[in-house]
Amino acid sequence: MNQEYYKKIISFFRHNKRMPSYAEIMEITGLKSKSSVYYAVQQCIEKGFLAKDNKGKLIPKKLSEGIRVLGSVAAGFPGTEEQEESETMTLDDMLITNKDASFLLKVKGDSMKGEGINAGDLVLVERTNNISPGDIVVASVDGEWTVKFLRKKRGVVFLEAANPNYPPIYPDQELQIPFVVRAVIRQY
Repeated sequence: MNQEYYKKIISFFRHNKRMPSYAEIMEITGLKSKSSVYYAVQQCIEKGFLAKDNKGKLIPKKLSEGIRVLGSVAAGFPGTEEQEESETMTLDDMLITNKDASFLLKVKGDSMKGEGINAGDLVLVERTNNISPGDIVVASVDGEWTVKFLRKKRGVVFLEAANPNYPPIYPDQELQIPFVVRAVIRQY
């Protein structure tokens, strides 16, 4: 029963781009009182379906129940399709290593198109201290934010686009590099 409530709550979340209030949960689940909603929400939290953020707001724990990995397909010369159901995974588990330090940003511009990061794509970024030259980062250069390659040449740190139409960026005053790009998400 709790999974049924969870599915209705997540359906609301996906449609409205926000979590429902307790009154809305009561309406979409058919529960008759706010105490019943509270109990159902607590059960969903205990089962790992939902969580609360540091402000006590309800948040989804996982947005997918798992997707089957069905096999492999050739990306070079055509070959035979290998189809064997080997495992099920969630995109959360596959892409996110530190959920509390991760978030999505929508890309504007074409400076990273040579790396396959296009305008309108979402980049999954993670706040980390473990950033190295060669990583794709989200950095603040003199107070302005950008996504670029982190480079280091002769001891000088700079940012480089993946589009030759953009020159390297050498900060005049300040360079902060708190985020590394972990994944690019594109919807067709």
